[in-house]
Amino acid sequence: MPLKAGIKRMNTSSSEAGLARPSAAGAGVLDVRGVTVRFGGLTALDGVSLTAAAGQVTGIIGPNGAGKTTLLNAMCGFVRPASGTIFFGRSELTGIRPHRLAALGVARTLQDVGLFSGLSVVENVMVGADHLARAGFWSGLFGLSERDEHRLRDQALTALGAMGIVDLADRMPGTLAYGLRKRVALARALVGRPRLLLLDEPASGLPERELAELGELIRQCAADAGVVVIEHRMDLVMSVCDTIFVLDFGRLIAAGTPAEVQEDPAVTAAYLGAEENGAEENGTAGTGQSAEADHG
Repeated sequence: MPLKAGIKRMNTSSSEAGLARPSAAGAGVLDVRGVTVRFGGLTALDGVSLTAAAGQVTGIIGPNGAGKTTLLNAMCGFVRPASGTIFFGRSELTGIRPHRLAALGVARTLQDVGLFSGLSVVENVMVGADHLARAGFWSGLFGLSERDEHRLRDQALTALGAMGIVDLADRMPGTLAYGLRKRVALARALVGRPRLLLLDEPASGLPERELAELGELIRQCAADAGVVVIEHRMDLVMSVCDTIFVLDFGRLIAAGTPAEVQEDPAVTAAYLGAEENGAEENGTAGTGQSAEADHG
């Protein structure tokens, strides 16, 4: 089932709440300044700074273990930095409680989808529009007004239609293939009309034939929001991103346009080093198995 490009009518600016001191980067811009995150004695992020402009797609890439998801978690309040600040326009996100993100116009998808198994597809998407309801969706489970319920459902169906899966509205998530569940999760993120959309590996689980349509969808999202993408599918990243930041061992090693990043020797060295380390580990494992066999 192909993705559809029908999201423009869903996206309007949402009101901003919880104002903090202004960010020098300007309204609608994600501004990460000198962020360091430590887990015990391990430094997961080391003084990382970057910006993601409104109306653009910003990619964050790097080998496994580079700190990409940790950075995304810091943006969303799941991880509190040891130092540094994170702003979205005038709103500070450093250490924010995740449930406040939607009211600030920030939405995120998860690697593991994160759908509620006991709710239908359309109900899962309605959760993403909770902050737009007068009483809230969760209150609605115990008596939302009929008008609010119809409005939230209509918004959720519009988001599902944009993903090309409106016919699955009354299905349960557990009955769907992984790629379809990813689309439901993206619809849930979009239904809240975010001004900043954080996508954690949106292409995982999707077949190669759908990558071009996904790329078009991401570009359309950027017409109404800043989009930040963490993704391992390099063909997708290089085709949709305006700017790419590269992490390696928790440090920012390169930044620029897709063409500039592709030609950066530091990026090549980081990815080749990761491949070589993986090959060495496999080789060591193979040698160990051979020695054990000989000994036996």
